[in-house]
Amino acid sequence: MKPLTVIGFLGSTLDASKYGPTRWNKWRPSVGIHMHEDLRVDNFVMLHGDRHGRLAQFIADDIESVSPETSVQRHLVDFDDPWDFEEVYGKLLDFTRGFDFDPEANDYLIHITTGTHVAQICLFLLTEARYLPGKLLQTQPERGGAPRAAGSWTTIDLDLSRYDSIASRFAGEVEESTSFLKSGIDTQNTAFNRMIDEIEQVAIRSTAPILLMGPTGAGKSQLARRIYELKRLKHQIAGPFVEVNCATLKGDSAMSALFGHRKGAFTGAIEGRAGLLKSADTGMLFLDEIGELGLDEQAIILRAVEEKRFLPVGADAESASDFQLIAGTNSNLADAVVGGSFREDLLARLNLWTFSLPGLAERREDIEPNLDYELDRFAEREGSRVQFNMEARNRYLDFATSPAAIWSGNFRDLASSVTRMATLSSTGRIGKSMVTAEINRLENLWGVDRSASTDMLDAYLDQGAIDQIDPFDRVQLVEAIRTCQASRTLSEAGRKLFAASRLRRKSANDADRLRKYLARFDLDWKIITDG
Repeated sequence: MKPLTVIGFLGSTLDASKYGPTRWNKWRPSVGIHMHEDLRVDNFVMLHGDRHGRLAQFIADDIESVSPETSVQRHLVDFDDPWDFEEVYGKLLDFTRGFDFDPEANDYLIHITTGTHVAQICLFLLTEARYLPGKLLQTQPERGGAPRAAGSWTTIDLDLSRYDSIASRFAGEVEESTSFLKSGIDTQNTAFNRMIDEIEQVAIRSTAPILLMGPTGAGKSQLARRIYELKRLKHQIAGPFVEVNCATLKGDSAMSALFGHRKGAFTGAIEGRAGLLKSADTGMLFLDEIGELGLDEQAIILRAVEEKRFLPVGADAESASDFQLIAGTNSNLADAVVGGSFREDLLARLNLWTFSLPGLAERREDIEPNLDYELDRFAEREGSRVQFNMEARNRYLDFATSPAAIWSGNFRDLASSVTRMATLSSTGRIGKSMVTAEINRLENLWGVDRSASTDMLDAYLDQGAIDQIDPFDRVQLVEAIRTCQASRTLSEAGRKLFAASRLRRKSANDADRLRKYLARFDLDWKIITDG
């Protein structure tokens, strides 16, 4: 067993008593600690003020009489005002920094029963922050037991992971928080889920700027708002969510929009304007496409982030705004720094927490849960529930998760696609023909060259057979042929083509699946690779 050191305040009231044998009938916390057979204290560090020196010595002598093996170290800590939190915390912090702690060789208990309430709170906070590397010790008078003078004791370990029920609750809350950030969508992409786990930790434990990178439509704006709403749920932020697309801020109006202006600051400034930064005070400012800001605006943003102050246009006095910042961009800011269009110091300030959101084409396994999410959003928005027929749903998902679907607009394309089909579905059911029409719309949107696809099929099928194949199936078949031509074996081609769905299967015979698929069109591996 390691030697045990107890650190605690002298109780100027609880430890005090008249000298004489009757004092042993009274519970005195600092003495009672040393009267328990199941709590062997090797060192007792007694914190006390100069005016209580005589009482401290009196208690030290009584401790020695009941526990001769205990070494009592009196440590003078004087407070001008023992109820001043800042002073008490500061002096106790100085004590912890000057004390020679050795957690590898000693155990420590921090006695929080004595001292003022402020002192007890400070001891708790310093223990929680690991400045005091031990557990809390709480003592109380014995209720109807003996010996009365010893009282009872218990320890509290602030490492909450040691308590199964508490740890389970925290794990559940973390899961709720990450689900909240994903808008309740049961995403399957491992890299994306890992990133959301990190963002959840950063959102709760940090007020530093966050930089969200990713292509247009990847969900940066929605994620920024969810981060804000999570912080509000955790009571970490009180003000509004203020969002602006920096690409819309051009010329002289950019300064005024961001930082406000004084009445009469320029021609047309009939009234003063607070500006977006001031509007975000005590809240969150989301600067989407921050790379579009001019260098002058970037310089003021940097100072506002670091010092929470900025100068409105035409003003003589600075304005203050204590906001948290999330920035978004679809460009490479490091390249912009090299090109001279983005400030290196601002990027360094934003770059503490940088997260890159993948596009939808990189998260094909998440298309199905997002499809359901978009149907729910449509129902909530329009007050009408629309569903797919099973055959139509499978057909849409086959196309959506195939390499033929490039999703250049990412989640915006998916949301628009679902909205179109749901709006045109007068019966509340999306059928196969509607899916086929929507696939054609998406191909037109993305500029898919159908003639090139037909030309490739001409090498393997006659025109009559091609005419019997739906446009959707032609695109899928062309992709299968191209993948076979680029692969060494049928199994390798199958792994590529069924990359998402194979993860959901208990056993994946990709070669057999691909062989059966090609057989539907009277094709096989030999015909394609020899051709």
